This record gives sequence, structure tokens and C-alpha cells, in this order.
Amino acid sequence: MLQINVQRVPVSDVNLETRPPGGQVTEGKMLVLVCSVTEGTGNITFFWYKGSMGLKLGTKTQSSLTAEFEILTARESDAEQYYCAADNGYGPSLSELVSITVRIPVSRPVLTVRATGAQAVAGDTVELHCEVQRGSPPILYRFYHEDIILGNSSAPSRGGASFNLTAEHSGNYSCEADNGLGTQHSEAVPLNITVSTKNRREFITTGVIEGLLGALGPFTILLLFCYWLKRKIGKQSARDPLRSPPSPVPQEFTYVNSPTPVPLQPVYENVNLVSGDNIYSLVYCSQQEWKSAAERPRTLTEDEVSLDIYSKLKRASDSDGDYEDAM
Repeated sequence: MLQINVQRVPVSDVNLETRPPGGQVTEGKMLVLVCSVTEGTGNITFFWYKGSMGLKLGTKTQSSLTAEFEILTARESDAEQYYCAADNGYGPSLSELVSITVRIPVSRPVLTVRATGAQAVAGDTVELHCEVQRGSPPILYRFYHEDIILGNSSAPSRGGASFNLTAEHSGNYSCEADNGLGTQHSEAVPLNITVSTKNRREFITTGVIEGLLGALGPFTILLLFCYWLKRKIGKQSARDPLRSPPSPVPQEFTYVNSPTPVPLQPVYENVNLVSGDNIYSLVYCSQQEWKSAAERPRTLTEDEVSLDIYSKLKRASDSDGDYEDAM
């Protein structure tokens, strides 16, 4: 009778791996500890331990070279060093230590407004400090005034971040925290800026000037346009040659049975406005014809005849549209 003795092979090369790989897991997600051996026969018992003190987590016995231990919901307290062991009857073999990091999403940040005094005054420096109670660093903080971003600051460790600004605008301020695992926004914090007496006068003056400019803007443009149009018309008038008064209409003198002419009758004629506001008047005389000697008026002697003619210029005005002439 042939007897065959089968010698069992002890386990060797025990190794611990994690899923997700890299030993990083997000809080609330599942963490799997995978323990494996390179060789070993028969049933193998696997053990998982937490921490350097060796807190036993669990055991599994199976006839495979690999076994898994699941932590269904990873917590911040699960961030620790782990190792595993395998034994098929020849004594346990231990794996190397593996560090597990639990990444924690940021909590809702809290914004604190720190002014120089009890009340923020225009022109003072105001510090906005944003901080979360929980969250794995690094954390990026963003600062807002209403919905407009003012700036950002990164915090490589816990303690929050600050942003300094010059107090100018009242309103609601807020901040935002993000560490790549989610974004959280703080509640809005109202900030009232007090204007000092000196600055208030400057602000009021500036506001009045801006208001006047806004109200008088269209009217000012209209005045400038009228001024430009007037200058343009004036330049065109200056380039036109002066208009001369028309030549007087020649008149014939008629004599009826008398060597002495009948007195000349003045005739007036207006001419156009030449330049400026002066009006020129033209005066000339015409001889009236008498039907008979009986109708002829008294004959003036040569010494009594005077034909001096005077022409007068009068400045035109808005209230007086006429002009006067004198002989």
C-alpha cells in the first residue's frame, strides 16, 4: 500500500490594500480593506487590525488567497493606520501598516466682520474673516459683496482666511468655502458704513454735482449746439461780400414854361441789412410835373433853392423795428 503525505504550504507575503486606492476616502463613503497572500494552502484565516495597538476589527476564514473587510460608512475617526494578518495553521503572518485618510467636506462657513472701531467708518479698513468648523484642508475661501466677488484666499490648514478691504459700500457681505469635495456658502452679514462729517460734505457735494450734470446734460448739449450753429452762421456771413445799396432810379426833370424847376420831392427807399445791426436809408429827389403855369406854386429864386439832403443811420433793436430819416 502506497501512502502519500501532502505537506501544506504556509502563507507568505501578506499585503493590505484599500479601495478606493491611495488610502483616501471621503467621509460617508465606503472603505474596503483588502488582505491578500501570495501563497498558502488549505483554509486561511484573515484578521484586520486598527492602530498601532492592534484593535481587532474582524476575521474571515476561507480557502482563497484574498479576503475583504468593509467599513460601510467612513467617519473622521476612521482616519488611522491599519494592517492585516493571515494564518493557515503555521502561525500568522502580518502585513505592513497602511495609513487611511478620511477627507471631510467643508461645513457651512461663518463670516465675521471686524472693523477698527465699534462702527465701520468710510475709509477705514474692514477685515472679513471666513472659517468653517469642519473640512479637510486645503480650503479655498471666496468673499462677496452682494453677488459680486471681492477676492479669494486659500488656507492650507484650519483656522479660516481673512480678506481686508476699504469701507466704502454698505450692504450684505458673505463668503464661500470649497475644498474640492463640495461648496458651502455662509449667511449674509449686513454692514453699514458711517460717513464722517467731512466725508459727508464731500459726498453730498459730489452727489449734487453729479445730479446737476445728469439733469442739465441734455440742456447743456442743446446750448452748445446753438452756440456752434450761431458761430457757423456768423463765419459764413463774414465770408459773403458786403451788399451795396441799389443805385437810385434816375429821374427826369420836366420844366413847364418856366426857367426855374419845380421843387424836388424827396423819395425814400430802404435797403437790406448789410452787417451788424445798422440799417442804411437812401434818399433821392424827383421832379413833379405841373399841368399849367396857373397851377405852379411860387417860384423860388436861385439863392433860395436849397437841395441839401441828410441821411441818418439808426441802430436796429428788438423793440424798434422802424428807422427814421431826416432831411
